[in-house]
Amino acid sequence: MGRRRNQAGLLVLATLPVILGVAVRLTESNPRGDGGPSFVDDIVENGVFLGFAALTFELTLFFPLAIAMVSGDAIAGEAHSGTLRYLLTVPAGRTRVLVVKYLGIVASSFLAALTVTVVGALAGILLFGTGPLTTLSGDRISLGIGLWRLLLSALYVAVGLCALGALGLFVSTLTEQPIAATVAVMIITATMWVLDAIPQIAWLHPWLLVHHWTDFAELMRNPPDFSGIRDGLLVAAGYAAVCLLAAWARFDGKDITS
Repeated sequence: MGRRRNQAGLLVLATLPVILGVAVRLTESNPRGDGGPSFVDDIVENGVFLGFAALTFELTLFFPLAIAMVSGDAIAGEAHSGTLRYLLTVPAGRTRVLVVKYLGIVASSFLAALTVTVVGALAGILLFGTGPLTTLSGDRISLGIGLWRLLLSALYVAVGLCALGALGLFVSTLTEQPIAATVAVMIITATMWVLDAIPQIAWLHPWLLVHHWTDFAELMRNPPDFSGIRDGLLVAAGYAAVCLLAAWARFDGKDITS
């Protein structure tokens, strides 16, 4: 997140929860919609839920776009600017360069998720106040427990973004155009979301990276249901391992011309 465009992207991510909170505040509505929990319905009751709602809101597009930009630029950006060859002249080795790039992606993933969560929670508290939280199970938990579960939700989302970042890093080793890598990662992510919405291929859903991304909502049941989160962590670890190995195999044998 050191580049100005990445910092601008982080600012956009942090602004969206505020916009969402102001929109809910202006309408002062609290309808109960159908489908899975989005937490938007609960913001009026307790501002902390804006943190949960912000995570849900940004998962489908804004988080993937941010990570696609960072990971797509990791190797392809260096190649496009003509600095990759000089970067590899330093006695560090290609593996170390790949590891450092991925650590940067991991840091960006956690920073993005935590920033959105903190800004969302603070904006929600300022706009709507706070207190004990009503869980999805209908009973109430203390503010401290609610904030702890919000933190765990942010960390869980960040792990999923790290797996997407590993995929983006692999794609970044296949091209010298960072924009092409970013678009490819977004197309892959969008395709997974579409496939996850088709009930006829339900057998495929558990293997899609995005399928378990919103399962952090289960932390707001009492007691929390960790089964979906456990499966999500395993899927994320699998994607990350396979994609990082593929990125290493590609980058280690790649002919660097720029």
